[in-house]
Amino acid sequence: MSRPLDVQRTALRDQVHDRILADLLDGTVQPGERLSIDTLARELAVSPTPVREALVQLERTGLVTREALKGYRVAPLLDREQLAELFDARMLLEVHAAELAAPHALAMLPDLRQAHESHEAASHDVLHAHAAGEVPLEVTQRYFDADGAFHEVIFANAGNRYLRDMHASLGALTHRLRQAALRGPSDVIEAIAEHRAILDAFASDDPSAAVDAMARHIDGVRSRSLADR
Repeated sequence: MSRPLDVQRTALRDQVHDRILADLLDGTVQPGERLSIDTLARELAVSPTPVREALVQLERTGLVTREALKGYRVAPLLDREQLAELFDARMLLEVHAAELAAPHALAMLPDLRQAHESHEAASHDVLHAHAAGEVPLEVTQRYFDADGAFHEVIFANAGNRYLRDMHASLGALTHRLRQAALRGPSDVIEAIAEHRAILDAFASDDPSAAVDAMARHIDGVRSRSLADR
């Protein structure tokens, strides 16, 4: 007979995981910084067990590394070779998702338009803050959350759960990349224009247009991300 699930423990582990993940993504902890299980447990007022389990999960995402006898550290930012590999994977996944979603464009368009409008509104906040001299972290976070939500609409309508899971598995690395890649107004303006082109392509009668627009977008993000590496 199977053991009953410990729902409370699972929920606690997930909460600890989400809290550490948020700190990794918003820059609260820096690349190379040590992640002490005991220290995190004290700060979060939990036992070491859910912290250890959360770090094991985060190690699989590539955001955390573990050294024998030394414990866990925040992983270094992706180098040029890793970035190139990440974009190769994104190109394969996202272009195929656009191809699979294209036959469902009519049903998808309302959600995609709404996602684009949210991203566009967040971009205006970024541009306004940049003109004022500083972009607060929460403004950047909203912008990238809206960016990710736009892509998620396409994956949700691609009709392939495994493709969607593969995209989700790259989510943390992609999110961290987005934060590192935002270099100024030109990045925001180009990304919004590329998303608009994808939206217009799905609204057209050409089923290959969305595929081409997505490929151009991923290639554009790749070029901007690798420009200073």
